[in-house]
Amino acid sequence: MLYIRTDMNETIATGHMMRCLSIADAAKKQGQETVFLVADAQAQELLKKRGYAYRILGSDWNDMEAELPILLETVKKLQIKKLLIDSYRVTPAYLDQLSAAVKTYYIDDLNAFLYPVHGLICYANYWKSCGYPARYPKTELYLGLKYVPLREAFAGCEKKTIRPKVKNLLLMSGGSDPCDMTLKILGRLHKAAYEEIHVICGRYHTRYHDLCKMSLRYPNLHIHKAVDDIETYMERADLAVSAGGTTLYELCAVGTPAISYSFADNQLENVRTFDKEGIIAYAGDARKQDAAFHIAAMLERYHTDAALRRERSERMQDLVDGTGAGRIAEVLAEGI
Repeated sequence: MLYIRTDMNETIATGHMMRCLSIADAAKKQGQETVFLVADAQAQELLKKRGYAYRILGSDWNDMEAELPILLETVKKLQIKKLLIDSYRVTPAYLDQLSAAVKTYYIDDLNAFLYPVHGLICYANYWKSCGYPARYPKTELYLGLKYVPLREAFAGCEKKTIRPKVKNLLLMSGGSDPCDMTLKILGRLHKAAYEEIHVICGRYHTRYHDLCKMSLRYPNLHIHKAVDDIETYMERADLAVSAGGTTLYELCAVGTPAISYSFADNQLENVRTFDKEGIIAYAGDARKQDAAFHIAAMLERYHTDAALRRERSERMQDLVDGTGAGRIAEVLAEGI
């Protein structure tokens, strides 16, 4: 049995939960069942929908040290041998006490402090700058883009077909859209230039109804919320705009050329590295810049430049093969 400790809610959105679900899906395919340990009932509906068992700890997701007594008791009661943890709210004390009771694995993309765990996973494109091998001589390390935990749908994608002009545009903002970037981009966009514009709203998008109202005025504008098959929209799109995070790796697997922006500190290294390496162009930090203006300008450039889109697409698919979740599941299954 695989156990995962993670959360989702209006503040942290769905990123941690979704990548953990990808690992759970891969584990199920390998014959391993998963139980999620969550602070509260926020993820209950999603976990039921996806068919996974869960235990609600009844704790504060933002104060993880306070949950240690009940979590340690759960570890003992269920005889948990390995625990995968995915949360930015962990502390050294939290991980240290857990690691004394169970073999711990942590998914890191912040490099916030020295994590006292048995295994460390970092699939971020900037992992080399974190100096893991030197800092963790006694820790099991799983590093690089081969460990990007994507759903099975992103494994072995066919080479992307690049059309002369962009006809289908895809806009995504992750689980939430705190800077109202979707509306700002649509406000700057020459909407008649596209046959179709698809907007994917996350579970916690607060302006979903405003976007639906806008779509009534533009027949080529389609609004979707919390879709289960986002890969279908990515595959159909000629070009995408997305906030930083795991979505960019999904776009890489599919090979859809993209423009990124950020609205959180944990996205900055991700988007900047993709931009620096000439993989995905970066339009700026939505909290500090008029990123929508820069996105509109970049869209104009990409619209008819098929050579640029083809070059970016090929480099994206060379980076990510979409089978990272299976690799992580195999690591976690060893010795159970």
